[in-house]
Formats: sequence, structure tokens, C-alpha cells
Amino acid sequence: MTDFRAPDEREPLLAAIDLGSNSFRLELGRFAGGVYRREDYLKQTVRLGGGLDAQGLLTEEAMLRAFSCLHGFAERLADMPSMHVRAVATQTLREARNRNAFLERAQRALGRDIEVISGREEARLIYAGVTLMQPSDERLLVVDIGGRSTEIILGEGRRPRVAESFRLGCVSHGQRFFPDGRITEQGFRDAQVAAGAELEEAQQSFQRRLWRRALGSSGTAGAVAGVLKAARGDERITRDGLQWLIERCVEAGHAERLQLPGLKADRRPVIAGGLAILHTLFVQLEIDSMSAARGALRHGVLGDLRERLEAQGDPDGHDMRDVAVPELQRRFGVDTAQADRVRKLALALFDGAPRASLGDTGPARRELAWACALHEMGLMVSHHDHHRHSAYLMAKVDAPGFSQNQQARLSQLLLGQRGSLKKLNGTLEDRPLAWQLLCLRLAIIACHARGDVQPRALRLRASADEARLELDAAWADDHPRTLYLLREDVDFWARHGTLRLELVS
Repeated sequence: MTDFRAPDEREPLLAAIDLGSNSFRLELGRFAGGVYRREDYLKQTVRLGGGLDAQGLLTEEAMLRAFSCLHGFAERLADMPSMHVRAVATQTLREARNRNAFLERAQRALGRDIEVISGREEARLIYAGVTLMQPSDERLLVVDIGGRSTEIILGEGRRPRVAESFRLGCVSHGQRFFPDGRITEQGFRDAQVAAGAELEEAQQSFQRRLWRRALGSSGTAGAVAGVLKAARGDERITRDGLQWLIERCVEAGHAERLQLPGLKADRRPVIAGGLAILHTLFVQLEIDSMSAARGALRHGVLGDLRERLEAQGDPDGHDMRDVAVPELQRRFGVDTAQADRVRKLALALFDGAPRASLGDTGPARRELAWACALHEMGLMVSHHDHHRHSAYLMAKVDAPGFSQNQQARLSQLLLGQRGSLKKLNGTLEDRPLAWQLLCLRLAIIACHARGDVQPRALRLRASADEARLELDAAWADDHPRTLYLLREDVDFWARHGTLRLELVS
């Protein structure tokens, strides 16, 4: 829930940035005793999603609008520690073919990392934000119609049970069925048929008997509720109210001529597309009434960020990613005893890596632990080249709490866990990742016989780009096959790696 009383300065100020397809938003606030208190909120209509051309590329004009907004956000965040800020991007950057080029420039403008999240992760965070801001024990249906995607979530209390994302939103749907702002009755009919076709698979998962109350998060629902309250005196969204609003749009004939009370100017160009989707959802999911939710994606991001900070400061702490990893192990039949052996040894070796090359070791250490836990997930597909299967699964699987960026990084670690390093194609220029990979490979080799390894059998002594692996002489004599594999790895690093590995016994 939200509280607008004076904030408790002892609690850290946190910031969430939502790079949406229609608007960019910056939310700053603090948590005290489980209560969220907003300190600042900035929003700018960027219409990034409207800047995707027919080839799926973001136009330079759209990117410049985004960079200008992010420069402004950067000024507001200038004094905040990086760990207290989290920026996420949604459907437009999931689609954009030139997203990496955009992200490189956008991160320079913002001065912070930007995470691209999957559709289901976006849905999970939306639900978390809604239930943070208005806690409820009811069975909820939460709908968020964004610029290029629509998220639907079924949950009870704070727990989402079904979360899905669909590739249609108020910007993309509006561009397709209401081109150049022209609004017609036929346009609405066509838009509703197309939305119905995309959303039809949601009917069974979100059928009426499974929920008691419907909430609409973010821009479209808020805009519709605002107009209905101003024009009809009731902010509840109903089928009758939606039909009335559709008729007013058709009467206007063009987005620029929409003069509805309560409708902000920046919503006029996208209201028709959002209305068509929302009305379709009301029909297909048998919704009679919906209320605009107080929470949204950015609040879920803030809640997740707070959980991550608490986990970093507590040896026994965990966040959603630590919940997701054991579930992935279970789903893919991972040998957890072997994964734990590899994890313990890899982390012990990693503690000998040079701090100057790693920066903040906490996040890198946790990332290495997740890679160890999941390095054999590809065995479910095939023993042959299982590292490639593991890498593919890690990159593509829905993993709650993880961004697509982080899954891609973990995928690279899993790909490089064995064999030649040539396949990583320059990835090892990233020094922290190179050290993570070295420790992962060494631990996998040492534990390849699937037996426990003596704690002092291997020690890593490292400086700059050189690693000395010190082996207990008696252990090395007792494990000639492992010693052979370790020497083979020395050769791999010499040929293709950016680190130099030396064995000493």
C-alpha cells in the first residue's frame, strides 16, 4: 500500500524506471514497515513503440526521444547508488531488431544498466505492483494494456497463479486499425476481431469462475476510468461505459478531435486501440465491472529491488531468482547433489579471483552460483553437447525474477562450461564473466567423477589476467584423469581465452 506522509530517511531511497512502449516512467520512494511511500514521480510520453518500422527497427527519431527522456531521468538520479536503481524495458525492446544498439546508447544516456524483461516476467511484476499498492486476499484478475503488449494475470493475495503476455497493445493496435488517427466504426469492428483472435487462448486460463474481482493496471484502464468518472460520475469500467466511449470516439472521427472530459492530450492518439482491446477482454472473459488499479509495473520493480537488497545483506536471504532456480532444477531433472558440489568448489575458487577485475563481487558470485546450479539442465535433452542444450534452455526458458539480459549472460556461462572457448566469440573480453567461467570450468572438471572434492585440494591464486591453480600434490597423484583434464583446460585458455591459467602442484 502507499502512504504519502513524510518519509523515513533511515530507509534507502529506491528508484524504478519503466521504459514502456508508450511512456517512460520514473518512480522514487521508500519502504518502511512494509509500507511504500512515494517521494517523486516523473512521466514522459515517448512513444518508443510507435517508432518500430516495417523491418522491426527502431527509427533514429524514436530513439532520440528516448535518449532525451533518459538524460532527464539521469539528472534526477545523479546522487543515487547504482544498486538502488533498476530500469526495465518491455515489449518494444523485446521486438526491436536493433535493440542492442539502442541499449548501448540508452545506458550511456541514463548512466545505468537497462534490463529487458520477458512478457511473463512483466506480467509477474505488474501483479506484484498491484498487490503491493492495494493488498487483497481476493482472487484477482489483473489486466494491463500497454503500448505493444497486454498482460493478464490471475492470482490470489500476493501470489500470481497464471501470468501471460500477448503481443497487442494500444499503440500497435491503434497504428494498425486507426491509421493517421482516423477512427471509424469499421475500424473498431476489425480491431476487436483481431484482438479476439489473439486473446482467444486466454479464455480457458482466465475464465470467470476463477476470479472475483477485476483490476486494470496502467495507462489504458486509468484513462478510461478517468473519462467515465468525469463524464458519467462513476469511475468503474463497465461494458456499457466502454460502448458509450467507443461511440464518442466514432462520432469524433479523428483522435485530434476527441474532446472528452478527463482525457489527457497524450492519450488521444492511443485511446481507440486500447478501447478495442479492453472491450474485447470484457466480452471474452465475461467481465462485468473493472476498477483502475493503483499499482503498476514500476511498483513491482521497486518491491523486487527491495527484496534483492535485503537478500544481499543477509547470508540466508533470497529473492525471486533464488526461488526460480530450484524450480528449474526440478523441471529439468538436474542432479542437485552434483550441482551443489560444483557450486561449493566454484565459489571457493572465485573467492581467489582478483577483486580489481570483478568490481562488486556480490552479484557476480550469486550469478556464478546460479550457473553452477543449472549447468546440467541440458542433460534432459541429450547427453551429447549438453552444454549447448543447457545454454539454449537458459536463454529461452521463463525464469521468474531474471531479465533477458541476465539469462543471456548465464547462457554464455553454460555454453562455455566445457570444450573449446572459441565458440564464445569475444565474450571473454568481459573480465568478470571470464573469471566466472574459469571457476565454473575448473569446478566441473574437478567434480567430473561426481564425488566430493577435498576442500583444500584446489586453490586459486590470481592477479590481473593470470590464474595459478595450486593443487594438493597427494590429491593430484590420486586423480591422474582429473589432472589430465585440467592440463587440457590450460591449453584451451592459452589458445582462445583472455586469462592465462597455470597449474602448480
